[in-house]
Amino acid sequence: QVQLVESGGGLVQAGGSLRLSCAASGRTFSSYSMGWFRQAPGKEREFVAAITWTGSTYYADSVKGRFTISRDNAKNTVYLEMNSLKPEDTAIYYCARARGTGISRVHEYDYWGQGTQVTVSS
Repeated sequence: QVQLVESGGGLVQAGGSLRLSCAASGRTFSSYSMGWFRQAPGKEREFVAAITWTGSTYYADSVKGRFTISRDNAKNTVYLEMNSLKPEDTAIYYCARARGTGISRVHEYDYWGQGTQVTVSS
């Protein structure tokens, strides 16, 4: 069983920064692609960023240039550095482990964390 625990969310003013962390249990963390998704009230969960087991990164257009995903396999942790935050970035942010090679759709992930709230005030 894999457990994912997010941390680092909070309240920040527009233009500010936050760094989210996702700690994973299990000994095969480095073999899987990991992703971040977010869900705002009344909206569907959407892809934010992903990092493959080889270190390749992918971003939603809405966050490209502002967010950076990274991983530390020695610590079984994936990070999401968020800069120049906007009110529209307000959402619950989830990390997840990909099943295989697909990385941008909800159904391509099999394990999810409980989420961490990010609120950006204007």
